[in-house]
Amino acid sequence: MTLRSMRLLAAISAPLLLAACGSDDDSTSGTTTTTGAEQQLEGGITVFAAASLTDAFDEVGAAFEAANPGTTVEFNLAASSALREQIIAGAPADVFASANTSNMDRVVEAGDASDPATFVENQLQIAVPPGNSAGVTGLADFANAALLIGLCAEEVPCGEFGREALTNAGVTPSIDTNEPDVRSLLTKIEADELDAGIVYVTDVQSAGDAVEGIDIPAEDNVTATYPIAALTDAGNSEVAAAFVAFVLSDEGQVILTSYGFDSA
Repeated sequence: MTLRSMRLLAAISAPLLLAACGSDDDSTSGTTTTTGAEQQLEGGITVFAAASLTDAFDEVGAAFEAANPGTTVEFNLAASSALREQIIAGAPADVFASANTSNMDRVVEAGDASDPATFVENQLQIAVPPGNSAGVTGLADFANAALLIGLCAEEVPCGEFGREALTNAGVTPSIDTNEPDVRSLLTKIEADELDAGIVYVTDVQSAGDAVEGIDIPAEDNVTATYPIAALTDAGNSEVAAAFVAFVLSDEGQVILTSYGFDSA
């Protein structure tokens, strides 16, 4: 090959080589962009959560939305037993967070959820109005018919656990009202409509100066275990799964424990 031919071949090959390199770079860049778009979460979910999670989940939801700008989280907060019935009846929901395992078990048995994970635990505490004018000192006072005593309804987790604690203490309560969920009971104590009620430690903490808490002895107290699961027919399964993962994450756990819950 002559020198002239070699120079001509080099002149033709160089642009082709540069074009090939440029094509590889463009292809890699496009894949990265696509991957990033696929990972972005979008859309809203509805979380059915126990009433005792009200304040903590407000902050958890806000933190999740901040971490995932394309998402929104709405809450349906009520007694776990009521939420269970709504879910089994077909109410549109994406995530269920229960204050006890039995209600979650019923949802799983109905085929509406699978593989629930325990995310926090809670303890019971006696709540009384500020000043404790009735002089309540412990569970024994719940047998005093002269006092206005409130519990959550028997089918509600806080009602089930409250009665279990009273049984542990050998107390037959004189009950004046059975409230539909723990927040309804707490509201009546805050309003000084009741002399005492059994709620969760987290509820007393969230109420601040509106109530006073009286500890229940460890041998009588009951631990509430909270499971969470994305629902089988979730309208937005990816965001639902991501929310459950966030609740179980270190960031989610820090928020929950700051409201008085114990990590599971």
